Amino acid sequence: MQHKAVRYVTRTTAAAAGAVATAATSVAAAALAGSIVFSPVPDASARMEGVSEDLLRAVQLNQITEEQAVKFEARLAGRILGDA
Repeated sequence: MQHKAVRYVTRTTAAAAGAVATAATSVAAAALAGSIVFSPVPDASARMEGVSEDLLRAVQLNQITEEQAVKFEARLAGRILGDA
């Protein structure tokens, strides 16, 4: 009988630990989502600076050509600056 009790305690303790870990993960995810939702939206010029930096890095890494970067930046500028 005592062996069954030990096994039961071991199983319930492991299950409780898993539930606590899941709850902690959920709380962390909710905190991250909240910080993203309530963070201030950067203005259009700051967004375009970020786009330019990202495209320059992509060209340096030979992921895209300079021509592709210029065309893509112009297209995004129309969307981003057009909304501003």
